Amino acid sequence: MHPTEIVLATGNPGKRAEFQALLGGLRVDLLQLDPSVPECPEPFGTFVENALAKARHASSHTGKPALADDSGLCVRALDGAPGVLSARYAAADGEQALPRAEQDARNNELLLQRLQGVGERRAHFVCVLVALRHAQDPEPLIAHGWLHGHVAGAPAGEAGFGYDPLFVLPQRGLTLAQLEPAEKNRLSHRARAAAQMTQLLEAFWGVAPSAEDQAI
Repeated sequence: MHPTEIVLATGNPGKRAEFQALLGGLRVDLLQLDPSVPECPEPFGTFVENALAKARHASSHTGKPALADDSGLCVRALDGAPGVLSARYAAADGEQALPRAEQDARNNELLLQRLQGVGERRAHFVCVLVALRHAQDPEPLIAHGWLHGHVAGAPAGEAGFGYDPLFVLPQRGLTLAQLEPAEKNRLSHRARAAAQMTQLLEAFWGVAPSAEDQAI
């Protein structure tokens, strides 16, 4: 039986490899979006709408089933910010994209500034995954994953990226940037959303389990 081909709505090979591993329980071949496909606008105020827009965009340009994610950090004291703007939280309107490490540093600095003197520091990461059989699919599969914790008073740890140095897991007493990558990936909001999407793809699209799972 051949793997089910699904286009992942990203041109990032690292993200493709990550999601291929996370969906490893299924016979799925995640295809990387061709660099010639124009970037999809993400104008919406919710993770679901942005993920749905990206999946439709990828499917319409490729004619194949598509999978897209939208994720970010939501801080309770900031009414859910940075939210869908997490990746460019500290970017000025019209400003060209900065190198990732520089943008991450600015985002973290702004988050700490806005939480200065604030006692309520609970936060959570969210990941929304959307899968479509075709661009006009009336029944998109939608999976959610959350990871709860709080924002530290200062960065800690050298691993990870984004807000990882500020996000503390209470049960571990460490930031995500202080965890071993394998442990972080096992606990992550993306891993939890992918586990839910694995069940949906098998149940509703009939995607077959991997040969390893069938042998058990």
